[in-house]
Formats: sequence, C-alpha cells, structure tokens
Amino acid sequence: MISDTLAKGLAEYRIGEKIRVLRKDKRLGLVQLGEHTGLSPGLLSRIERGQLVPTLPTLMRIALVFGVGLEHFFAPEQERPMLAVVRKAERLQLPDQAGAATPSYFFESLDFRAIDRKMDAFLADFPAGGAASAPHEHPGVEFLYVISGRVALVFEDDAVELNEGDAVYFDSARAHSYAAAGEAAASALVVVHG
Repeated sequence: MISDTLAKGLAEYRIGEKIRVLRKDKRLGLVQLGEHTGLSPGLLSRIERGQLVPTLPTLMRIALVFGVGLEHFFAPEQERPMLAVVRKAERLQLPDQAGAATPSYFFESLDFRAIDRKMDAFLADFPAGGAASAPHEHPGVEFLYVISGRVALVFEDDAVELNEGDAVYFDSARAHSYAAAGEAAASALVVVHG
C-alpha cells in the first residue's frame, strides 16, 4: 500500500488514462490487451480506472505492446524528445497473435522510443512454411518493403507476391494478410500510418 502523498503524486501522471487512450487508439479490448501482456483484464481495468498503480515491470509489459517507452507515461508534453534511437538489442520480438502455437509472423517495433509518433515502423519476420496471418484491417495506410525472401500479400481478393526489394503501399482499412512465399523465410519493413 502506498501513502496518500505518493498516490496523489502518481495520479498527476494519469497513467491509467494514458493506457486507455493507447488501447482505444489500437482498438483493443481489455481481454485482447491481457492476452498480449499476460495480465488479467481485471487488473488492467483497475489500472486504467486509477484504482491501482502499476509496477514498473507491469507498465513495461503494457508499453511494449503499444510500442512506447516508459517516458510516454511520465514525461511532460513539452519535455518529450524529438530524437529517438532504438538499438537492436533493446527491441523485443513478439508473435502476431499472443499464445498462437505457430505465429504467422514475428514483429519488432523499430520506433517504440518515439513519443506521440505519426507512424509505426516494424520489422516483420515471416517463418518459412508459416500460415498466412488472419485477414485484418485497421484505419490508415500501410507500407511494406521486402528486405529478404518473398512475401505473399492478400489484399481483399487480390494476391500479390513480393520479392526482395519490392514494396507495396495500400489502404489498411481493407482486409489484408501476409506470409512468407515459398520455402524460405522472409523479412520486411512495415510502416503503418493512421
């Protein structure tokens, strides 16, 4: 239990409110966020409502899902950095669906240290022989550049195969899915805006 003074000081950061905004922006429910973080929906709800102050490891789990740094929750708006360097060793590789036996792809946030970013950049690794991701859509646009291998993209009813060095830009509000094409693994840079 923390003192009233500490509770009041922490309340000024509005951590729960900031988590709720991030979750709503990504159109995630508490259950979905729980699956990605390994935290219970009840615990997440209490944190969002300001009834519970998360520990730093708990807050870090949440921050990683949204691709933000801990400073997102603590830095005042005017003091947030304009330059954000993300070292390879700092990135965390996550599966496309938490708890999936065989993920369709793994992704790493390339810009999680940037605060209030206008886009999200990811490194996506598609395992050889992996199944296509479930068709999904989200507001905005998406850009994918194939770094190595071949990527099969299904956009609504169109199937496109992209080779190393190829790129595609599309309306991500339309159903799309992707996987490695052929027998080899593939890697791509994915940028999402909106």
